[in-house]
Amino acid sequence: MDVFLQTLQDLVMESGFLGMTGGNWLMILFSCALVYLAIARGYEPLLLLPIAFGMFLTNLPFTDLFHPELFMTTDVDYGAILEKHGLFDILYLGVKLGIYPSLIFLGIGTMTDFGPLIANPKSFLLGAAAQGGIFFTFIGAILLGFSEEVAGAIAIIGGADGPTAILVASRLAPDMLGSIAVAAYSYMALVPVIQPPIMKLLTTKKERSVVMEQLRPVSKLERIIFPIACTLIVTLIVPTAAPLVGMLMLGNLMKESGVVDRLVKTAQNELMNIVTIFLGVTVGATATAENFLKLETIFIVILGLIAFCIGTACGVLFGKLMYLFTGGKVNPLIGSAGVSAVPMAARVSQKVGQAENPGNFLLMHAMGPNVSGVIGSAVAAGVLLSIFG
Repeated sequence: MDVFLQTLQDLVMESGFLGMTGGNWLMILFSCALVYLAIARGYEPLLLLPIAFGMFLTNLPFTDLFHPELFMTTDVDYGAILEKHGLFDILYLGVKLGIYPSLIFLGIGTMTDFGPLIANPKSFLLGAAAQGGIFFTFIGAILLGFSEEVAGAIAIIGGADGPTAILVASRLAPDMLGSIAVAAYSYMALVPVIQPPIMKLLTTKKERSVVMEQLRPVSKLERIIFPIACTLIVTLIVPTAAPLVGMLMLGNLMKESGVVDRLVKTAQNELMNIVTIFLGVTVGATATAENFLKLETIFIVILGLIAFCIGTACGVLFGKLMYLFTGGKVNPLIGSAGVSAVPMAARVSQKVGQAENPGNFLLMHAMGPNVSGVIGSAVAAGVLLSIFG
């Protein structure tokens, strides 16, 4: 009987119930709220659902799935990681080493059509202008007392590019990765809600009603040359952007070549899905109660929203400038698509423009700034990593 009672007592002492804190319960409730948003509301479910469940698991005590203290340093002890060998410790190496975001960009490249950008190279300027939210917010975060590294990690949210935000945060502010990832994907999901009021505020009805000329056809040769030339130019200017831009353009070259359909399908489907699962659960695992329930998290959410709004505004304002210089041939609404939420931001430009003029079809024109925004956010990430990484 004594042995039985001792065994029962040991089981109780080793159970997770005694290790649960108020912070753990709060994070579990928050993770369940994210699960609800992913399933019931459809907010970026492919990544928000794994992130939410990773957050759920990491806040259950004594599981030994993840040891965040091993990664919250610039001098990572990989031997200690292998010794602890928690499941998420091993999977998180793909985030820490920049493997998952780069593979995500490979898949994105196979699904991206750079034709509208090639047909209208001026739209690249709109994508570049929309990255202004990153650099304005970086300055704001510095003024609020954040370090340069953390300010850079927060500001990248303005690019509306989840994998890029994760890569930069994992290098510059690993203890805030969970907060930054949740904010980035939340704002990406809310593009149709956040952008239209800004677009309407900064443009007139006449500007929103502009019907743009049809884009010229783009040859296959141009489509093949573009990813090679873009990789060459961007990586020579910003070498640290090579992992993201290089994999993005490799995926696009595979797609446009037409000779590696099996590889394209694998990158679009199996590889993309596997990496998305690993990326989501491990990013969610960093959102422990100790790292997430801090005042800084509130500032991250607010600054991330400001970064996204400023990025949208910068794109629209530059679009107005192009409207003036072209004698009214450019619809400023396409500038809002310069953030790299592909293709959602381009669809919002189309929807707002068509609401003013039912005969207006801006989608293909907006895709130029939209895909250039993907390149622009990768370049911005490369600049931040080269300076502070």
